[in-house]
Order: sequence, then structure tokens, then C-alpha cells
Amino acid sequence: MGRRPRHHRHPAPRHPPGKLPVITFRHHLTSLVAVFLALAVGIALGGGLLHEQVASGDADPEAAGAPQADPRGAYADGFAAAVAPTLLSGRLAERSVALVTLPGADENVVTALSEQVAAAGGSVTARFSLTDTWTTPEQKSLVDTLGSQLMTQQPEGSVAAEATTYDRVGELLGDAVATTEESATELNGKSRAVLDSLAGGELLTAPEEVAKRAPLVLLVLGEPPAAEGGDAILGGLVTGLARAARGVVVAGTTADGGDGQLGRLRGDPVAAQVATVDGIDTAAGRTATVLAVARSHDADGGAFGASGADGAAPLG
Repeated sequence: MGRRPRHHRHPAPRHPPGKLPVITFRHHLTSLVAVFLALAVGIALGGGLLHEQVASGDADPEAAGAPQADPRGAYADGFAAAVAPTLLSGRLAERSVALVTLPGADENVVTALSEQVAAAGGSVTARFSLTDTWTTPEQKSLVDTLGSQLMTQQPEGSVAAEATTYDRVGELLGDAVATTEESATELNGKSRAVLDSLAGGELLTAPEEVAKRAPLVLLVLGEPPAAEGGDAILGGLVTGLARAARGVVVAGTTADGGDGQLGRLRGDPVAAQVATVDGIDTAAGRTATVLAVARSHDADGGAFGASGADGAAPLG
């Protein structure tokens, strides 16, 4: 009988005595990301299960009326905060971000997000805080009048002619604070005039010294709209910003996802042009938000966070 051919195996690599193979930084980072994502999803699912138990009356009756800390959730959030610098390092190197906030945005969260942008190597050009005048449906006439006046002062074609009231004012804001270029550009006189007019109309507050327009915009949601028409206002704002910026991320709390204001925005056609993240009330969600900001420089869309259809966080 003929012999079965032998399969030659390559010998295992030999390492000098006392030396172990080096684990690459990329391998180490990938492992951290995997654990981080598992924890991020665990926070969301754990919170949901706990909420269901309380709502159904299955919670410990002795604990009723006293808030109970979830040690697993606290550990997961602490872990996410601890690994965030490694996960974010260099993700926004030499990138600029314009920070736009809606009324009621948590100041501690906004500060933490700004710090995370810096931890990723980026910089916040300025913070632009929209007021209740912008977001209150009863003020639509004022917003429309101011937007129409400002539109006549812009170069022809710079603002979409068919833009609705809130699309228009959102695009005017976007043109003033953002750019579609890869890098930040100088703030020109027309941009400064738009910001001054919006501030004069009490639609927003902005720093007096703004030097750059950023390619990336981070929009932080605030209190859910109390009146009918709030979703249209948010959708118009986001549509306008998306036309003017290279990348836009809309971020809200865990409650804003699902059936909340961010969840409803995800059903709007503009969601294909911007990234959304829910969960900024957690360390994991804030880290996911900054990862989404980095991704938005080269990619549109994406729903991330506790209830994001595309996962807890982008890895691209």
C-alpha cells in the first residue's frame, strides 16, 4: 500500500529565553472595546429589567421608597470611564467640534462630553446654547421672520430656497458655526453677523470670541418637547445642520432613545445623514458619543447607544 502523504507543519515560533510574545496595542485595544461594548449593553438591559421589576411590583417590598444602587451598573459605568481615555486616544486628533445644546441639557453631561472630546485629541471651537425662543412652537413667527431676513443677506444658494422655517434657521446656524471642509475654517464676517443676529433675537447664546467653524457638530438634546410641534423643530434644526457640516451627531439620554425624542428623530429621513447616540447620562454613552463624532467625519448615519439599532458604539 502506498504511504499517505505527510502534512508538514511549520514549527511554532521560538522566543528567546525569558521573553514572551508582545501583545500589540491594536489587539489590546480591540479586547478593551469588546469588554466595553458588553458592559455598555449590560447597563441598558439591566436598567430595563430593573425598571420592569419595579413597574410590575416584583421589587423587594422592603426597598420601596428608597433608591437602591445597582453595584453591577456602577461597576460597568466606572469601568467605562476608566477605559475611555484608551478607547478615545487620538480618535479626534486635530479635529474641531462645534458644540450645540438645547434648553435643559445637563451641564455636567455637557462638560463631560467636552472633556471627552479633548481626551480624544480634538477641540471644541465654541458652545452655542439654543434658547426656549428657538424651541417653543409659539415663537415660530419670530423665528421665521428672523430667518427670512438673514437669508436675504446670504450669498445666493447658500441656504436651500425650499427650506422650511426651522430647516432654514438651522442651516443659517450651521453655516455660521460649521463647514463641510475636512478641517476647521476661519469664521468670516457674515458668519459673525448671523451669530450676532440670532443672539440679538434671543434664539441662542454664543461666546463673543469664536475664531473657527468646525467640520463636526455635536448636538446635545435637553428636556423633551412639551408641546406639539417639538419634533418638527428638532428635525428642522438637524436637517439644517446636516446640510452645513461635514458630520453631525445628535446625542441624548437613555430615556431619549426608544420612544423618546431621539428615538422619534431616528424615524425622520434626516437620520440617514446624521449619527444618533442615546445614553449620555452614562459614562459608556458619553464615550460612544465621542466615538460617533470621530466616525462622522467620514461616514453618515448610524444609530448607537442603549437602544441604537447599529450597536452600543461605532468601532470604525
